[in-house]
Amino acid sequence: MSRPSLFRRYFLPGFVFQSVVIAGGYGTGRELVEFFLTQGPLGALAAVAVSTVVFSAVAMATFELSRLNHAYDYRHFFQKLLGRAWILFEMSYLILMVLILAVVAAASGAILEETFGLPYWMGVAGIMLAVGALAFGGSSIIEKVFSVWSFVLYGVYMVFFAWCFRDFGRDIVANLDAAPVGGGWAWSGLKYAGYNLAIIPACFSALRGHDIRRDTLVAGALTGPIAMIPALLFVVAMIGEYPAILDQRVPSNQILEVLGSRWFQVTFQVVLFGTLIETGTGLIHAVNERIAGLLKDRARTMPEWVRPAVAVAFLLLGTGVSQFGLVGLIARGYGTLTLAFIAIYVVPVLTLGVWQIRRHPSS
Repeated sequence: MSRPSLFRRYFLPGFVFQSVVIAGGYGTGRELVEFFLTQGPLGALAAVAVSTVVFSAVAMATFELSRLNHAYDYRHFFQKLLGRAWILFEMSYLILMVLILAVVAAASGAILEETFGLPYWMGVAGIMLAVGALAFGGSSIIEKVFSVWSFVLYGVYMVFFAWCFRDFGRDIVANLDAAPVGGGWAWSGLKYAGYNLAIIPACFSALRGHDIRRDTLVAGALTGPIAMIPALLFVVAMIGEYPAILDQRVPSNQILEVLGSRWFQVTFQVVLFGTLIETGTGLIHAVNERIAGLLKDRARTMPEWVRPAVAVAFLLLGTGVSQFGLVGLIARGYGTLTLAFIAIYVVPVLTLGVWQIRRHPSS
């Protein structure tokens, strides 16, 4: 049997991770404001660098442990890493998933309301239908959609950045020194990585083609840059509107309005809406894979109807939580869970996980 392509081995895990991260991590720009720009423009850039390095380091250790243990869902993976304490990850993951789904629902409603003048509930309903349909397709369909949409996203973000730099590049350069570097930039970068890394189980199904250590280490090293290059472009663009951008509910809309192009605003928001669908699908897919893995251990097959049913159930729960509002969810909810994921995932995988890898012969 031939080995998977270079793209599938080295780049697909990073693109899957980026696809799931973006809506809960920087799709609207509000997360970048809370975790990065609050540290000042230069502090924001330093914090982005910290997050990128942490993403890559944790992904390298995680992917290799997944390969060594043949653990392609989060239940099996964290049982190997944490033993009986693995349940702490699941509890935290499910809470975070509902929170991110709430952000996805709130952002979807806000985008359709602010961009197209449509009722808020139409955005929420649209997300629910799209995520349920995509979740029903399973791993192969999800991976294809994620990889294709990532290329679309990169193209739009490159145009976005180039346009912003052309129209107000002088403001971007001038605003780099508009505020002193915040003293918490390193901690902000670590916190941002901490809660976003919790969604890495969505990548596990993309690791099945890895059969040597080089595959997982290269794929892990590329995951940080793949995930954070669009975020970096977005942060640089927002620096041109600093500090007014700090108070915007959906900062991406503010930048798009400054650019003054209706067609590009619609294009950008359509692409962003697609990333919200990806994030919701990826989070729920990880739970579906966990259920499928459990049933497989018991010599049973997961019924097809379970996948969309799980999607609908969690989306309804997330929709209820979304009533707290986009800004409040991001400012308070994410921060509350960050420490938990640093303690039960980031630290263990970079210590105990690396120790387990070093004890295992390289192959």
